[in-house]
Amino acid sequence: MLPEGEDLNEWVAVNTVDFFNQINMLYGTITDFCTEESCPVMSAGPKYEYHWADGTNIKKPIKCSAPKYIDYLMTWVQDQLDDETLFPSKIGVPFPKNFMSVAKTILKRLFRVYAHIYHQHFDPVIQLQEEAHLNTSFKHFIFFVQEFNLIDRRELAPLQELIEKLTSKDR
Repeated sequence: MLPEGEDLNEWVAVNTVDFFNQINMLYGTITDFCTEESCPVMSAGPKYEYHWADGTNIKKPIKCSAPKYIDYLMTWVQDQLDDETLFPSKIGVPFPKNFMSVAKTILKRLFRVYAHIYHQHFDPVIQLQEEAHLNTSFKHFIFFVQEFNLIDRRELAPLQELIEKLTSKDR
């Protein structure tokens, strides 16, 4: 929830950076299992496949392996976070008018990494004893995006069952 007196854009920005760092770290632990061979397509189960486009370098969505998609995604997010016009780091510098739209796109794409990990690499997560960390990170992510309506419900479909399980006890 938004702390009293806190600017909504600032709160979304800080949390977006945190989620990016968490997902980057979590995915980093399973990169040995997510290869061109094991994941020739970026997917979240059999029904959901993601194609990459950043709107700048790659305008038409391309089908690519999960590691390549996630590399594109993480590089793209890092570029957004480093852009002072989008994520101003100096106090008093206003956020751009399109900030919320950019943040929503970042969070929607970060969700896809969680979805890929849960659907394609949950066994290694268990082997590495990271299940609790992944679940806690994802639960925080979901509560945050739901609180501020940052990801369309349809986009969350690949993990809907898990989302209901993780959020039902606490509401």
